[in-house]
Amino acid sequence: MPRGFSRSIVVAAALIAATALGACRDTGNDEGKLFEISGKIFVFNYRLARATYVVTLRPLKPMGEGQMAVASFQDPAGGAPLVIEQKVWPKLDKVTLESPALTCVVKNKPYAIAISIKGADGAVLQKIDTTLMSTEDQSVLPDRPLVIDQLYTANPDLVSHPDGKLPGEPKPDCSKGS
Repeated sequence: MPRGFSRSIVVAAALIAATALGACRDTGNDEGKLFEISGKIFVFNYRLARATYVVTLRPLKPMGEGQMAVASFQDPAGGAPLVIEQKVWPKLDKVTLESPALTCVVKNKPYAIAISIKGADGAVLQKIDTTLMSTEDQSVLPDRPLVIDQLYTANPDLVSHPDGKLPGEPKPDCSKGS
């Protein structure tokens, strides 16, 4: 094989490798982003008869002191969004945001979530908008909590109703959330 031919093969292989490595590098799309969503789910806690949104954020850069995460969750029952504000702890590897208890969650309906990351001075550093759909209706939950305290004492209201469903129990008005 001629010496020039093998050199051409080595150069071509090097160019292909450089191109492949260049394709793998960060394109800068995350520039300026502090967090990304690493998980989001509806949590149906059967024991407590409650549903909540849970969103987990993963930091993309070191977190600053005094940062706050403000999450606005669409209320499935209708009305004003449910807003929580939570301190961002710089030494943790994630931020978990959980909504207050929900009513009227409907299967396969998208619900809006808006998250703002604020600096110590209150300035908005990043906004994240997403949606979340439940794979279940809230009707899977019992009418009342199955337990009443930290010791998991059985709810005396449900003595003859182990499934937690009470005949004639008033249901929430979900007409505004449709």
